[in-house]
Amino acid sequence: MTRLFGTDGVRGQANTVLTAPLALKLGAAAAQVLTADLPSHKKRPTAIIGRDPRVSGEMLAAALSAGLASRGVEVLRVGVLPTPALAYLTDDYGADIGVMVSASHNPMPDNGIKFFSAGGRKLPDAVEDEIERAMADLPETGPTGTGVGRIIEEAPDAEERYLNHLREAVRTDLSGIKVVVDTANGAASVVAPTAYAAAGAEVTPIFNTPNAYNINDNCGSTHIEQVQRAVVEQGADLGLAHDGDADRCLAVDAEGNVVDGDQIMAILAVGMKERNDLRDNKLVATVMSNLGLKLAMAEQGIDIVPTKVGDRYVLEELQHLDLSLGGEQSGHVIIPEHCSTGDGTLTGLSVMARMAETGKSLKELAAVMTVLPQVLVNVPVADKTSIAGDPSVVAAIAEAEEELGDTGRVLLRPSGTEELFRVMVEAPEEAVARRVAGRLAAVVTAV
Repeated sequence: MTRLFGTDGVRGQANTVLTAPLALKLGAAAAQVLTADLPSHKKRPTAIIGRDPRVSGEMLAAALSAGLASRGVEVLRVGVLPTPALAYLTDDYGADIGVMVSASHNPMPDNGIKFFSAGGRKLPDAVEDEIERAMADLPETGPTGTGVGRIIEEAPDAEERYLNHLREAVRTDLSGIKVVVDTANGAASVVAPTAYAAAGAEVTPIFNTPNAYNINDNCGSTHIEQVQRAVVEQGADLGLAHDGDADRCLAVDAEGNVVDGDQIMAILAVGMKERNDLRDNKLVATVMSNLGLKLAMAEQGIDIVPTKVGDRYVLEELQHLDLSLGGEQSGHVIIPEHCSTGDGTLTGLSVMARMAETGKSLKELAAVMTVLPQVLVNVPVADKTSIAGDPSVVAAIAEAEEELGDTGRVLLRPSGTEELFRVMVEAPEEAVARRVAGRLAAVVTAV
């Protein structure tokens, strides 16, 4: 049976895969599981629900609210806010459950549901599995009378609470920095430009007029060419591109060159080490991070701690080892002192703060790392779970690793959300990486 939860919550096309009845059951089951261990003296469990601006979010948030309230949970709906804002507010309001309705960087027809526990933490796999089991055995009836939860439709101070949190997290004056920010017509369309301007930056926002249908539509971090063009046209110092729920941030230097999540982590790690803020001189990064990051950090005396792909696994490792910085090449950057998940706006503020503190351009800062050519091939397969152990695939990987030696890297893994097998190859030259990746993809296809 296919697992309902993927690498980042429940996701699918709204109203076909991800329906209102499914959201209703998810809300009720989450209430049952996530409030099971609350102390008996607590009067009533509470939940906070936020969403990005896509049209189906209204429907799904309403269904989730009903499901939670039907099990006695008091629900506060905070409206359109980024995922990291929802995570922060779950903790700040002292809520027991946080729910974000968003499909992040996916196109508008899709939507998703992400749950957070008390403190704004993403759920471990085991708890998600427990919610999934609870859905199958959910009682049809719940508490009655005063036992039914209420739904509060407005939280007028939610946005300001989050903005105050960002102001406290990054206090560097950004005056004199000119930035273009692409908010993907998404959840950060208001808060990201506001936060950057409040810190003193001169802000030019683009794609910041959501209409419920245009989220991620040829804009944002998955279409970074938009902000590249705007930065050059505006003569800005840098550009920042968020995804639909603003847990990601990619950057562009003044010449229009992309500065990805690996380079951002390198920039921030060096700065934190200089300030003695990089605990144990370690940086947590997924196995998809560029080999160039590992080589650059080694030169700086910083060790890489590898994890599985997914910011939740980065966070788990940060918590387990009590470390202070981690993230993904895609632009999820986690600074546990200030956030419990990737926070694109905080990342943007941190990058600009480093520019202001050093007086260096983003291009100069990014030069700490040389990005090795990386080729990724997504191979459609009938059963992604059977590929890795196939003898022909194992032999092909061994041959590729012997060919590349210490100068490159090979990584094959199943997609967490689709029936795809991902083939990634890094090499000193792109032509070599493409040749090896193509050879490996052909072997996977033949299995």
